[in-house]
Amino acid sequence: MTSVVDALPDALGLAGVVCILLVYFLTQSGRLAPEQLAYSLGNLLGSSLILFSLFFDWNLASVVVEAAWVAISLYGVARYLRRRRRR
Repeated sequence: MTSVVDALPDALGLAGVVCILLVYFLTQSGRLAPEQLAYSLGNLLGSSLILFSLFFDWNLASVVVEAAWVAISLYGVARYLRRRRRR
């Protein structure tokens, strides 16, 4: 029997997947632009949640992809903040 504590990493990982897919859908449907802060933050949150879940069920290839996704999302947040500061 799986306890709530044991199921938490999977639940958070699935929440991360939903977050990334929602951002992708909103971008594809024209409701969210990649230049918006919400785009990078949504990807950052989603990939961080997936990465967290991977520490409980290790998969090296997935960890590499999600770590890169976190790094690229942080770059996007920093870029947004630099552009905003210039205005």
